[in-house]
Amino acid sequence: MISIQKTQTVKNQKLLMIWALLFFSWFHARHSGSDDYQNIRRHYEFKKKNDSFALPYVYRYIGLAKRNGSNAHLYQAYKDAVMFTPSEATKLRYADSTIAVALLTKNDSYITSAYLGKGIIYYFNFRKYRLALNEYLTAYDHAQKIKDEYLRHKVIYHIGVVKSYLGYYDEAEGHFLECAAYYRAQSERSGHPNQLYNDRRGYYKSLHQLLVCYRYQRDFKRSDSLLGLGLELTGKDLDFEVENAYFKKCLGISEFYNAKNSQSISSLEASLPAIRRAGDFAWASVVDYYLAKNYVQLKEQGRAMAYFQQVDSIFNRHAFMLPELRPAYEYLIKHYRQQGDLRKQLYYTDQLLRADSLITRDFSYLSGKIHKEYDTKMLLDEKERLEVSGRYKVLYGVLSSLVALVLLLLLIFHYRKEKRVTVQYGLLQQKLRTDALEPLEPVVSNDLSRKTVLSQEKNRDFDAKIRDFEESKGYTKPGLSLSKLATRFGTNTQYLSTYINENKGVNFNRYINDLRISYITHLMNTEKKYLNYNIKALASECGMASRQHFSDLFFEINGIRPTDYIRKRKQELQN
Repeated sequence: MISIQKTQTVKNQKLLMIWALLFFSWFHARHSGSDDYQNIRRHYEFKKKNDSFALPYVYRYIGLAKRNGSNAHLYQAYKDAVMFTPSEATKLRYADSTIAVALLTKNDSYITSAYLGKGIIYYFNFRKYRLALNEYLTAYDHAQKIKDEYLRHKVIYHIGVVKSYLGYYDEAEGHFLECAAYYRAQSERSGHPNQLYNDRRGYYKSLHQLLVCYRYQRDFKRSDSLLGLGLELTGKDLDFEVENAYFKKCLGISEFYNAKNSQSISSLEASLPAIRRAGDFAWASVVDYYLAKNYVQLKEQGRAMAYFQQVDSIFNRHAFMLPELRPAYEYLIKHYRQQGDLRKQLYYTDQLLRADSLITRDFSYLSGKIHKEYDTKMLLDEKERLEVSGRYKVLYGVLSSLVALVLLLLLIFHYRKEKRVTVQYGLLQQKLRTDALEPLEPVVSNDLSRKTVLSQEKNRDFDAKIRDFEESKGYTKPGLSLSKLATRFGTNTQYLSTYINENKGVNFNRYINDLRISYITHLMNTEKKYLNYNIKALASECGMASRQHFSDLFFEINGIRPTDYIRKRKQELQN
């Protein structure tokens, strides 16, 4: 009770100080002839973010800009209001005001920065990823019209951050590589200390995000290389305490996967205070999750559950859940099932259903990749069972009937699936025997009457280069794009795209995908060793980075999943 009274007293004192500053600001404005913009900003420009004591001066700045009809100063005033307002909802309102005034100025730098600022609020304060991405993309459109490369790369960085969280790691990687190269080059030049600080911070943040992308793509060689670099660069400078904490967080995760639990716990705990002070609840929840998993491996269930519950606490406060953190609820449900606590089982089952709903909505790209121990239907069934168990015993006969029905449905489903797989496998083998899946030969451009926007000379040149490209299996190179192939051919993307459309009858992406799937299918059919590859390795073999994308394309083109093809092929070879 005494603690509550002290807290209330502190709040009242802070409120009185704010009102006193407001009164002083009003009095000074009426009795001073030197109330100009520079004098006002001097009172607060070096205060920390979210410092409400800056607000009385910010309000004076807004009032002066409105009285003078200066949109440029009003734009700056609203940006300052966003900076120092502690309330997240108020930040969003001031961000809208900043955009409105920026549009009135018709200054593309102002407009770019305004939309970027609103996107950052959506991302950092609310974790509304798709809303943030919409604002970033609008900012990027305007950034193409400005010469401010720092601002333009800031937009690119934030687009990369959201894409990374949504699971578009390949695309995000390109953004972070571009930003890291730019900020590193800028930080090595001479300039104003504040700008050099911003450039170095941008470089470190880009390295961290690249590291995250590599880890999610399981490219541990590159992620560990960046981890060592990041720790070395940020470990000696207190100005980059937060950035160093992010690298320590990554170190702790890496140590966890290398079964170094004690070192992992130490690294993760060292990172957590700075991450929490920065208000980054997203990464804080990731740290809590990996601390919990370390204690699970150390068989310290009490500590593990405490950290898993901290993940749940952040989810409740911020409606935030990464797909990576979803298993926290599976651990909690299993733990309380073993404890016989039906009430907590039901609570965490409800939480997992909520988390799945959020993940499906905001992380559609990733949600299809997650191995779910509890799919939605099973969770709903489990929830119903728990609710009933809390009131009375479910009749054994009813439960037995339901189990039998489920088993029957599963058997029917399995039978129909196996029948379809067998038919599709036979059709595919028939195509392979007739070489139907061999890469198409380039069309030779001898038909002078054929309508084309390309000259005969260009067509002949493309014929030769495409033939060489297919024979050398250039399509198996990872990260191949239309622009990269056009550069290799010494042409532009428009000519190459036109040639492929006219001569192959498909667009570039479909052309490359057909070649890749045809190539890997032929290898799987003719060389036994490829039947022992996992899906990720098969995808990599034909130049594709995404396991799921490879599986989907294989099914689309061949009518059968690669796992089913491997199983049927092995059966055929054993007979």
